[in-house]
Amino acid sequence: MSNGGYIARPTKHKGAKYANGNYKSYQKKYDGSKLQIAKRSALNKENRSRGTYGNGDGKDVSHKKNGKTFLEAASKNRARKGRA
Repeated sequence: MSNGGYIARPTKHKGAKYANGNYKSYQKKYDGSKLQIAKRSALNKENRSRGTYGNGDGKDVSHKKNGKTFLEAASKNRARKGRA
């Protein structure tokens, strides 16, 4: 065997794999909740009003601590998520 004799164990899970298991079904349920849909809709509306939604410029509407919003590179905005 070219892989050093190691045989991968078969898995019953389909789809994306995450560090602590397969949470695809949990994430789908969370993303479909009314609160998350409302948040996503509000952010999309703000992106459209600023003319940056879907134009490929790589910008996101980011939030400051005082509640105001500004345009920021999507990579920087999303990398900061989870750190409060």
